[in-house]
Amino acid sequence: MSSVWRSGACLRCCLLLVVGVLVLCVSGPALLWRLKKGLAVARTAGGCPPCVCDCPPPESLLKIAPGLVNLSITDCGKHDPELKKEMEKQFVDLVSEELKLHAAVSEEHKHHMNLTLVEARRVATEYQREAEKCNTATETCEEARERSEASLIKERKITALWEKRARQLGWDGV
Repeated sequence: MSSVWRSGACLRCCLLLVVGVLVLCVSGPALLWRLKKGLAVARTAGGCPPCVCDCPPPESLLKIAPGLVNLSITDCGKHDPELKKEMEKQFVDLVSEELKLHAAVSEEHKHHMNLTLVEARRVATEYQREAEKCNTATETCEEARERSEASLIKERKITALWEKRARQLGWDGV
């Protein structure tokens, strides 16, 4: 009995130790972070002098890149004939060209959708024809089965009649 109590107490101690380690692993980093944050706040709150910045004034664009001052929007694409032509277009022309492009794309999309719809209708019609063929074949098979079943019943009646006559004439049936 004493060894059983000792093993039970040992098991409890081991479980408590495992639980303690798991609690420290799960909540330890959060507690450590809060502790560090609290110490950092205590250090800065005590006597941090205000920052004095002796930063130089920002340099002008002229000093950094003097060549950029001569550039303007009108110079953009000056040497590229296609880009020059595009830049000379008026806003209305650009918008009308954009609308024409959108119309062309939508027309192409409409054409593609119409072709897809026609193809879907064709395939649906083909499947419908196949289904009708299958239904006709099923009806034909069902009619043939009914006829053969009726014929089998008729044959069984005739066989039973002949067997009855044979028994009456002394046939044993073995």
